[in-house]
Parts: sequence; structure tokens; C-alpha cells
Amino acid sequence: MTITQTLNHITQTLTPVVGADEARAMARAILQDLKGYTTTELAMHGGRELLPETQERISRIVTDILSGTPMQYAVGKAHFHGRVFKVNPDVLIPRPETSQLIDIIVKDWGEKADLSVLDIGTGSGCIAISLALDLPFSHVTALDISPEAIKVAKENAMNLKAKVELVEADILKAMPDRTYNIIVSNPPYIMEKEKAQMDSNVLDHEPYSALFVPDDDPLLFYKAIANYATFALDPDGTLYFEINPLCAQELKTQLKYMRWKAEIMRDYKGNMRFMVCKKA
Repeated sequence: MTITQTLNHITQTLTPVVGADEARAMARAILQDLKGYTTTELAMHGGRELLPETQERISRIVTDILSGTPMQYAVGKAHFHGRVFKVNPDVLIPRPETSQLIDIIVKDWGEKADLSVLDIGTGSGCIAISLALDLPFSHVTALDISPEAIKVAKENAMNLKAKVELVEADILKAMPDRTYNIIVSNPPYIMEKEKAQMDSNVLDHEPYSALFVPDDDPLLFYKAIANYATFALDPDGTLYFEINPLCAQELKTQLKYMRWKAEIMRDYKGNMRFMVCKKA
């Protein structure tokens, strides 16, 4: 089949499941991620024949999507902050909201060099790698409890030519051994009771431990990270969180009790999504 025929076939196959507009967007994204084509190239070279092995790969991707697999896992790639990251079910798919956290940090620190940065719960490495590339001459360390996630993050750092020190560690047990200008984390923060409102493709495919916290202790990781940062953050440094909007005010109160000055910031949808913290 040609590129145009393949695009049409993917669109027609996925439309009953995701709708026509989403199916067209997914068809373009599959070809772009799989073959590196731009939107212009897809239009200009629509008559080009695809190799049989490429058609087979596309067929497997479409079958996976039809079975409920998120497209990013089916393709093995996710776009984040202008870059392409490898993803698989060992790591969360990077979200657009998290990209805003990079913008906030770069706005605050982008004029300074030789910064020391710690990313806690790095997953695919999307935050750590983005900061390593966007903050000049920064020294970035990334922690994750999952050895499988560390493996994915290492591959992404290598592919994107980012210098990141990756460490397997449990932040609930870790002890600080150095200090940082910036500590950032997008920890597990979805409460168990929120499952009913979530899409099945997230629940069935993304790593459970990277998503959920107990209903009776939703601030579990924030408290541990804030306590760690009490000793690991420079006096004039900043602690950044991505947060659950449902727990924003409770978290701010908890951080105040732990002697942090915390500011809530909203995402592009208007939700309370980030917390920027300084030592009180």
C-alpha cells in the first residue's frame, strides 16, 4: 500500500473506536513516529509504496490500539516538550501538563548555569532529561524505585544526548548525601477512589505504582519528598511538585506545617497542578 492508502486504512479502522478526527490524527502520528515523516512529507509523498515489513509493523500497532493499548505504548514513543521519548508499560506516558512544569523551572532558573538538579520518581526520564538539555551546564540526578524505569530513562538519555545520573532508590527510605539547587517530582498522587473516573486504557496499561496512593494517605510521597528536601535542598533552592488538584489545599497546609512556603500554580486547563516551594 501507498502512504495515502495506509493513512486512509488506519483512519477507517480506528474511527469506530476513537472517532474520525482522533483516528486521522493517530494515523498521521503512527506514520510520523514509525518512519520519521513530517506532515508535509506525508502529503508530498502520498503515492510512495511502503515496504511489507513497515505495513506489518503498522498492522500490529493498529491491532494493539484496537485492543485498548495506548498509542504511545503501541508505537513505543511519546512526544514531550519538543522531544521524542521511548516509553513502554514500565513507565508512565508523559503528559502535556508535566511539560508546563519544565517551563516553570526554566523560567525561574534559565539564566543561571552549573545548577544541581534532582528529579524524584523519574520514570521515562522526561523531566530530568528535559532539564538537563534546557538548563545550561546543569548537573542532573534522577531517582526511581523501578529498575525497569531506570533502564528506559538511561536509553532516553543516551538517545537524546543528555547527561543524567540515574539512581535506583526508594524515596520513602532514601537519605540525602548532597544538596541541590532544584528538586522536582511528579510522584504518584491519584487516590484509589478516583479509579472510577479514569479511562480503562490507563488503568489496564500504565504502571499502577507510578499512579496511585492510598485514600487514607494521599500525601504520602509529598511528605517524604518535602522531608528529604529539608536536608537536600540549598537554602535558596526551590522544590517543585506536580500535584493532584483534589489535594492542593491539604498539601499546602501540610507543607506550611513542615516549614515550607508553597505557591499553587495552575495548568493550561485551569486546574491547580503545580506547587512551588521555598524554605520558610
